[in-house]
Amino acid sequence: MSETENIESLPQLIATRDWDALRGILAQMADQDIARAIPDLPPQDRERLVNHLLSPERASNVFSYLSTEQQSEVLDVLEDEEKVRLIGELHYDDAAALLDELPDEHTELLMEMLPAEDQQVLQTLLTYPEDSAGRLMTPEFITVRSDWTAGQALDHIRDQHDVGETVNMVFVISDQGQVLGTLSLRELLLARPSNKVHDIGHGDVISIGTDEDQEEAARIIRHYDLEVLPVMDEQGVMRGIITVDDILDVVEEETTEDFQKMGSVGVVGLSMKEASAGLLYQKRIGWLVILVVVNIFSGAAIAMFEAAIEAVVALVFFLPLVIASGGNAGAQSSTLMVRALATGDVQARDWLRLWGKELLVSTALGVTLGLAVWGAGIWLGGLDVGLAVAISMVLVVVMASMFGMVLPFALERFGLDPASASAPLITSVADVFGVLIYFSVATALLL
Repeated sequence: MSETENIESLPQLIATRDWDALRGILAQMADQDIARAIPDLPPQDRERLVNHLLSPERASNVFSYLSTEQQSEVLDVLEDEEKVRLIGELHYDDAAALLDELPDEHTELLMEMLPAEDQQVLQTLLTYPEDSAGRLMTPEFITVRSDWTAGQALDHIRDQHDVGETVNMVFVISDQGQVLGTLSLRELLLARPSNKVHDIGHGDVISIGTDEDQEEAARIIRHYDLEVLPVMDEQGVMRGIITVDDILDVVEEETTEDFQKMGSVGVVGLSMKEASAGLLYQKRIGWLVILVVVNIFSGAAIAMFEAAIEAVVALVFFLPLVIASGGNAGAQSSTLMVRALATGDVQARDWLRLWGKELLVSTALGVTLGLAVWGAGIWLGGLDVGLAVAISMVLVVVMASMFGMVLPFALERFGLDPASASAPLITSVADVFGVLIYFSVATALLL
């Protein structure tokens, strides 16, 4: 059976209590695929799967692949002892993320049931700011001393392999905890056992501070092509590591949030399957009300030019065309700038150079579209109407494009998320000014 067929067969096999067939299917499935199937199971079947059909080790592995929201739902149907066991098997960064999602009273209860050492580590992680590198890191990493031999370092790694989240990269530290360099497992394996660590490792260490943003950690890992990023406190002491798999989760989450903001939706924080209708309504209604208010000004602007409309009725035919073109051009410009800022492709200081480039591009776009509608304007309304429509098209496209390009930079300048420069907002603002430009040009040329 294929992966999809295996996943789809689980609910039916559990419902029919065909335990032998179910255990056979589970034996063939990867832990990640079992985790993918769990959210679609009824609560009682989730408990049966975790507690009775999977070995404790597999149950812990499957649990680790669930999202924090899904982990919380699974915990709701388990006994306290099983909850503690599953949380205790998670890496500290994953356990901290889960506890942060739970209600405070549940977090306090579970923390009290964990071993004292785990409590201390998790409480420390939860004190770091939300979305910071400190909150994302795991304190489980392996270090070696610079005066050790390669053989001693390998023996230490073998002894501590279950402590570190990864052994592909180890860190050379001083007695005070400062990082002196890095060392890959490959370099250790290829070195002679008698070689000293300080002769094998690399002294240049790329790191991030505990309070810096997770997005900055993602940028550093991507820019320097790192597998592991050390996290330092203010004294330069290494407190943890961020691995590339953690960053993939951050990038996915941040990209999803940006898309939601650019669509004039508040950050949902849940998958679409898990989000309730009430939550989706709450996240969407605010922006829709704001956009309705903005669009009222478009209606008011049209009312100001009632005389021009009565005199040249053909102007109404071209109004949606000109306004929509401006909104579309502005949304394009905004999307390009928001994404470029998010990936670090451009910085705030680049705005003036990009402003000049966008002015050139938007003018070319406006002229092209203006020529495209010029003939239609002449055909329906005469030479003067064609000229008014063409000039308006150029001005509206340039105005909307420049606004869409500048707004993300302005938001970042004031410490706001550039993704808040949503396409619907750009379009609505472009509509208001587009109406004013269109009818002002028409009035000047035709009346």
